[in-house]
Amino acid sequence: MNNSKLAQRHQDILKELPTAIDVRSRCISNGEFEIELVYLTSLCDELNIYKYVIRPFLSCTDVSTLEVILNSLPECQEGGGDKSLSQKMLHSHVIIFVMDQIYVWKANHLFNDQPMESNVEITIQGPQKGLAENNATNLNLIRHEYTSSSLNVQYRYVGEVTQRELMIINDEKYCKPGTLDAVIKSISNIDISMVQSMGQLQKLMLRKKLMLMPTMLITERPDRIAKCLEQGKIVLLMQGMPFALVTPSTFFEQMSAIDDAYNPYWFTALLIMMRYLSVILTITLPGLYVAIISYNPELFRIQLAFTIAGSRAVVPYPSFVEVILMLFMIEALVEGSIRLPKSIGQTATTVGGLILGQAAQQAGLVSSIMIIVTSVVAICNFIIPINALSYSIRFLKYPLILFATFLGLVGLVGGVLIYIILLANYRSFGEPYLQLPIKLRQRGNEGR
Repeated sequence: MNNSKLAQRHQDILKELPTAIDVRSRCISNGEFEIELVYLTSLCDELNIYKYVIRPFLSCTDVSTLEVILNSLPECQEGGGDKSLSQKMLHSHVIIFVMDQIYVWKANHLFNDQPMESNVEITIQGPQKGLAENNATNLNLIRHEYTSSSLNVQYRYVGEVTQRELMIINDEKYCKPGTLDAVIKSISNIDISMVQSMGQLQKLMLRKKLMLMPTMLITERPDRIAKCLEQGKIVLLMQGMPFALVTPSTFFEQMSAIDDAYNPYWFTALLIMMRYLSVILTITLPGLYVAIISYNPELFRIQLAFTIAGSRAVVPYPSFVEVILMLFMIEALVEGSIRLPKSIGQTATTVGGLILGQAAQQAGLVSSIMIIVTSVVAICNFIIPINALSYSIRFLKYPLILFATFLGLVGLVGGVLIYIILLANYRSFGEPYLQLPIKLRQRGNEGR
């Protein structure tokens, strides 16, 4: 390299990456002039570098011809942009020194660019493919699902150390400008060295630790993302993550499954009713059991009251201890099924649940009616379509058990009212959390 400034910048790159053993520096001559390439072999595709840079260079007779070729490459930038050259290399770029010019070209070697199977949000009739771990692939999937000319894509980086690429997608026709500004401002305020998942990004953006329920939606399905974009939502995609973060998101939107759009009307309506009934049961049923057994057994018919009293005759402790014991066993089984290897997880937890439940009832540690209550609570919680919401609702029943233990039915009703008041005060980037779905609001406006 003849230019001293370029030589200095080349030395600065090597000094900023002193321990990177995969740094490769290649000086190549074609008989007329020389170029130098600097890149990380672990991140860049050397076959593409040879195909699109080295081979055209070998046939060039002057610098201007090579500059035309480099400028025609996708994602090739002259000068390097705002970031340091070492940071560009850490994001899969190859640095090309040509006489007195510097070019930066993205030559990333992709291993995770294939769409994955949708494993979290299962559908029967809809598409089976989910997102990939590569942002370019995910944008391709979304554009195939949502072919709108007003689709807007922006890029940001989060994490001081990792510098993860974050893609912000919205439809300018439907998205509120104030909402987009609030989301970008929230991302800009993130001050952390490393961001590793969409759930962590959601916590950092909201900056609220005591949230009862998630106010942002995490999904892995391109068809749900397309539906959210048409509703004016903002979608966040992070490089290396096969999930998307959607905001603003309301409670009713998180209670909707993707199959709701594919099934007949009356069947969908029945499933939605069952879903909301399941939420009510999984939150209130344990507390209701404690309240009625301990304070208001007269609410039962006399035959049922005698049956429950007979089943609890051998139980040596109060009803709330019985409830906590069984719920702890169920929570442990659920967590065990998640952490165990897939080959034995389902079998181990199913067998464990059957054996523990039967043995506990025969030993007189719990009543038979309590086993029924616990099973209903667990099954109802599994019906909730969004995993993050399901985790939150699993927690909500425990404060209600506490209220019911000390205050009976009055405490249970009071606890439910407190939940409703808290959720009514929640906002998801300006949108009320308990806001009705868009279709219902449109029908209401038409009725006026």
